[in-house]
Amino acid sequence: MSFEIPQDIEDYLAELDAFIEAEIKPLEQQDDNIRFFDHRREHARTDWENDGLPNEEWEGLLREMRRRADAAGHFRFALPKEFGGKDGSNLAMARIREHLAAKGLGLHNDLQNESSIVGNLVQPLMVRDFGTEEQRRDFIPAMLEGKMIWTFGLTEEDHGSDATWMDTRAVKETRDGKPGWLINGNKMWTTGSHIATHCMCFARHAGEDGDARGIGCFLVPYDAEGVEIGEYLWTFNMPTDHPKVKFTDVWIPEGAVLGDPDLGLACAQHFVHENRIRQAASSLGAAQYCIDEAVQYARERKPFGKPLSANQAIQFPLVELHTEAAMLRQLIYSVAAAMDTMPKPEVAKRLSDKVSMCNYRANRLVCDAADRAMQVHGGIGYSRHKPFEHIYRHHRRYRITEGAEEIQMRKIGGHLFGYI
Repeated sequence: MSFEIPQDIEDYLAELDAFIEAEIKPLEQQDDNIRFFDHRREHARTDWENDGLPNEEWEGLLREMRRRADAAGHFRFALPKEFGGKDGSNLAMARIREHLAAKGLGLHNDLQNESSIVGNLVQPLMVRDFGTEEQRRDFIPAMLEGKMIWTFGLTEEDHGSDATWMDTRAVKETRDGKPGWLINGNKMWTTGSHIATHCMCFARHAGEDGDARGIGCFLVPYDAEGVEIGEYLWTFNMPTDHPKVKFTDVWIPEGAVLGDPDLGLACAQHFVHENRIRQAASSLGAAQYCIDEAVQYARERKPFGKPLSANQAIQFPLVELHTEAAMLRQLIYSVAAAMDTMPKPEVAKRLSDKVSMCNYRANRLVCDAADRAMQVHGGIGYSRHKPFEHIYRHHRRYRITEGAEEIQMRKIGGHLFGYI
């Protein structure tokens, strides 16, 4: 079976490359913006005296990048045309993500904070698919203009992968004649809380611990009384924008619920397969970058009078990584293409295990490739003058977030052994 990327997708990559050279690279170079990408990157991006939050100049640069990409018609590529997008397919997004990540570090695609000239933008689609007519009218334009920003409040201090056992609770309460919900509980890893307007707070209001039903997706404004942003957790990859959030007798009106209050976890699962296949593609691209850089260095570096590449101890580990990348590439492309042929419920039934295969193997591959690139480069590879440590630190989190690799393997095992 021969599988090739359609020519129109490859042509679009050339269009993106031209845009990067004309608009993004000059912006990256001006006003010493390159400090955010060279050996100074972690220090330049982090406001160490303000809880380790992202530096305002860094976030301002990202906003300008997104503005230029949106003006050029690229940022909303994956969205439907009704929202100004290009109806980008899963296959196209996978190929784009791989292509941009394979270029290495740069303003065009900074995966540390999921920022790219081609945005992911899953939340407007959540509102389209689960929101009321009023919510679609009020929320989607505000999201696309950057005036409404949501965080994702699912994980708690005592509950991670076991989301159906969450402690956060919601009860119905009427205030001033208006029906609504009273929320108490906590969340953590609510990324982006320092700039967000709302938190998608998942809370149980019915059923028993372990039940999938009875959990709602409540849209809680950050300026609501009783919302407290706590400690920003410093991570392996700085800066941080991942705090704990506490909800104490927080009241929201009945209309501030996304979707069926009993089926809130459907909102959480809405974009999981798209996210996982795109994440896999990004990890594949970054892995290939590390492999290619290591191969080039091994051919140029000549200790003891001959190239490093002449040694099989250098060749064979890179051969194995390059081979796995080639196999993963075909799997990712074929699964993404299959996703484009069926609705989301069918993807969940027929392809969920394949998506998990792509995700956990690609995330593991990039960590191995970055580590090997450091080793091949020796001392300079260990330094921050090469990007490998940055790539490793970022992609290492993907083996935990978006479903830990053990959760992904559990899903594959469930399909393999007939438990799902």
